[in-house]
Amino acid sequence: MPQKRLPLPSSKRASNRGRRLPMNTKRALTEIFAVSNAVRYAAIYHDGKLVSRMRKGASHASPAESDKYEELVVNPALLTLVKQRGNIGCGGARFLVVRYGNFYQLVIDLPTGHVSVCFELTANPLEHADAIARICA
Repeated sequence: MPQKRLPLPSSKRASNRGRRLPMNTKRALTEIFAVSNAVRYAAIYHDGKLVSRMRKGASHASPAESDKYEELVVNPALLTLVKQRGNIGCGGARFLVVRYGNFYQLVIDLPTGHVSVCFELTANPLEHADAIARICA
């Protein structure tokens, strides 16, 4: 009797059938840094895995351990709060921007996590939100 084939998880299915392929996070980070010279740092938390990159020479950079916990705890919590509020009469929420003392941080919700991009204070993160969302789609 032939063995019954189980369907592949959605992340392993062929894209020509309209299903999601796994994100190439390293390529996505490279593309995010190409969006603007004002990008200082980018991280993608996707399917339970975190990858990040810092621009060399970024002034007033946060410690790597601090960034890790921000991506694993703070940003998911902020997105949850903002999305829940957005779903109550606001038409939803796609992203949030935090203005820290040394940089802006753009956090975009993804179906399997989030992308976080820090910009120099001279930049406007809203000008780049759609391009970054498309890179991670």
